[in-house]
Amino acid sequence: MNKVVLVGRLTRNPETRYSQGDNPTAISRYTLAVDRRFRREGQPDADFIRCVAFGRAGEFADRYFTQGMRVAVSGRIQTGSYTNRDGIKVYTTEVVVEDQEFAQSKGENSSAPMAAPAESAPQAEDPGDGFMNIPEGIDEELPFN
Repeated sequence: MNKVVLVGRLTRNPETRYSQGDNPTAISRYTLAVDRRFRREGQPDADFIRCVAFGRAGEFADRYFTQGMRVAVSGRIQTGSYTNRDGIKVYTTEVVVEDQEFAQSKGENSSAPMAAPAESAPQAEDPGDGFMNIPEGIDEELPFN
């Protein structure tokens, strides 16, 4: 099975082009900076993973994704190769996007670095987490227990 799930921040705005022909298809390319869970001294803190979205997914990325935004992507890894202008064979690896979505709230600061998993869980009493506090005594009004 070839399946990958990523959560990271866009390194820049997606680049979108359209295919030639009777039914032009959007092809959007972007790179995600995905934090590494375990860091070693002298090693990079993140991996930069190239993604490509086709059709409606490409149009969505072009319209709504911006640099620094945290997004979640699922898809499959695809490898390929081509010969560049200098005659050198170049190998590529990218994620072909099958599903993509926002991984931050609308009001969240998109330029902030990704927090460690233990730090990212919002506290229940935090009024800025996008959820309202449940009032006392509401249990009697609910149709289920």
